Amino acid sequence: MDRRAFVVASASLAFAPRAFARSLLGTEVALVTADLEAHLVAVELATGHVLRHVPTLAKPRSIETVGHMAVVAHSEIGAVTLVHGPTLGVTHVLRGFGEPRYTAGHPDGRHAFLSDARRGEVIVLDVLRGRVLARTKVGELARHITIDPSGRTLWISLGAKAREVAVVDVSIPARPRLVRRFQPPFLAHDVGWAPDGHRVWVSSGDRDELAVYNARTGRVLSTVPGDDPPQHVTFQGSRAYVTSGESGTLRVHRIDGQELRKTLVPEDSYNVQQAHGWIVTPGLGRGTLCILDARGRVLRRETVARSSHDACIVTLRG
Repeated sequence: MDRRAFVVASASLAFAPRAFARSLLGTEVALVTADLEAHLVAVELATGHVLRHVPTLAKPRSIETVGHMAVVAHSEIGAVTLVHGPTLGVTHVLRGFGEPRYTAGHPDGRHAFLSDARRGEVIVLDVLRGRVLARTKVGELARHITIDPSGRTLWISLGAKAREVAVVDVSIPARPRLVRRFQPPFLAHDVGWAPDGHRVWVSSGDRDELAVYNARTGRVLSTVPGDDPPQHVTFQGSRAYVTSGESGTLRVHRIDGQELRKTLVPEDSYNVQQAHGWIVTPGLGRGTLCILDARGRVLRRETVARSSHDACIVTLRG
């Protein structure tokens, strides 16, 4: 493909996820945790059809794409399941954790950083070999976690209503090092590093706003109005997507904070993830999966389980 064709194709991709789903790259699938049913639900994003169930240990809670793998944390039983996205096959089951919560994937597609709330640790995984490489104390109740686009720094909220956020150096992935902890302007919940590498968004667990930080200086650049706490955030290109499960909303912002759109989604749609022009938000206690496009328009709303805490996007081949 010549450069001009590549640019045109890339531009159309951002707002045409259906076309991407039918491309030669494979079928875009949301892997949704069925929290009460001990499996993942593979949902074809272009049609909303359930393709299959992927059996797991009990209580799959969070899920994150890392390269071609999906990392599933079973918080209540202290275990992690690794799933190969292209085949939806379980490759490893790891045990011996306290309360594994959320995962951030290194850009190399091999290393994953997992928060452990009970032990106050960040854990480094090799998702290809299914091994624990390192554990480092970062602070009690380590929860939501994000990594900068270069793969050098983590921010971790220390609780659902966190008084502190931990900053961890992972420039050597297998040797994480706590750099500092700081207090946000409210009790923090989610953290998200913008793709430009210059901003980090921190959502609130106790009020209807978010803070946008300068990643280099650690100073608050601005605060952004939100809906009822807690909010969760993800990014695609120059846009931020913020959900409020309590309010049943998804707001679309520019990464500088300017609001572009507000969309109603099912209540209890807390977590939000994105890939390849798709936005997905699952329904805790409702079992819904809401599928949106990059502009924040609802394409489909499907009920796929009794309760769905989290979802990620993988490409299924064959």
